[in-house]
Amino acid sequence: TEDPQRKLVLLKYLDGNYTNYTPERARFHMMDFSLEILNTSREDRQLHEYIVNKGPEEEVWQIQLEVYEPVSHPSIQVLSWALANGSCAVTLNCTAERGDNVSYSWGSRDTGTLGLCSRNGSLLHLSYPLQNASVACACTASNPVSSQVTTFNSSECSYKQGGKSPPRLHLPTRLFPASPSPLVLCGR
Repeated sequence: TEDPQRKLVLLKYLDGNYTNYTPERARFHMMDFSLEILNTSREDRQLHEYIVNKGPEEEVWQIQLEVYEPVSHPSIQVLSWALANGSCAVTLNCTAERGDNVSYSWGSRDTGTLGLCSRNGSLLHLSYPLQNASVACACTASNPVSSQVTTFNSSECSYKQGGKSPPRLHLPTRLFPASPSPLVLCGR
């Protein structure tokens, strides 16, 4: 024989009265018949049932509860940068340390750089002419319950952004031989 199906009953309502079996976990609102689950955690991410008995009939609604950890403020890491043919090419990676089901997108409030910065995903391959003194691309990390934004500001073709330390990915530094163009130090 199979084991009987067991369900944890949070609340029972009958003839204008209700019994809350888990008052430390749930709060019932009679005004709109909603049930508020308190102090949610990932363990609450499960299927819940709402059952209404009408004489010999029973109506059952199944509600899948999803619980998301809010997104933390993302950080932008410069994976590579290079100076070539009067343009700066930069590869950026945006990541949030915390959050469930995080999606990433890039954009800009400046209409002049909107096309350069518009991408979906955590990586942005950015190439811009050096005469653009400053390019600002914003990374948005979001999930269904929260959203955070961090901006990359490029004032020169290098990884030093606003006094921040170099990128975490360290590869050997290369020096290019002297040529008619200025000597460029590229670090990755």
